[in-house]
Formats: sequence, structure tokens, C-alpha cells
Amino acid sequence: MSIHTIDKSDLDCIRIERKTFRGHDYIDLRQHTDFGDGEGFRPTRKGITLPPDRLPELIDALMALQDEQERGTA
Repeated sequence: MSIHTIDKSDLDCIRIERKTFRGHDYIDLRQHTDFGDGEGFRPTRKGITLPPDRLPELIDALMALQDEQERGTA
């Protein structure tokens, strides 16, 4: 189930999805690319998959990165 899409370019985007694999739930952040073959955007190997209990840690890290960016220290 796609939760959010971030466009990188006309041919690439990052999709954030909830997935289930072998009975376990995961959060998947993955680059999808339009290879120009008429099949639309397809997932690539570029991405990460995390168990949902690691999501708060990822959010904390992204918030810290945003804070650094806003302070101009990144």
C-alpha cells in the first residue's frame, strides 16, 4: 500500500509503502524508475526496508537532519 510518493525527476520517484512479507509487516522506502518501456514506474534495488518498530528512530534521525539543515550546519 503506497503511503506517499516523492518525485525526484520525471523518471524517478521515491515511494514510501507499508508491505507484508512472509507474514511480517515492513516500511519500505524505495526508488521507482520509469524505464520508458510503457510499464510505468517499477521498483529498483535502491531503497531500504525497516520493521515498523524502527520507524521512530528513522523519524528522529530525519528530524535531526532537518534541524541541522535549518541551522546551516549540514
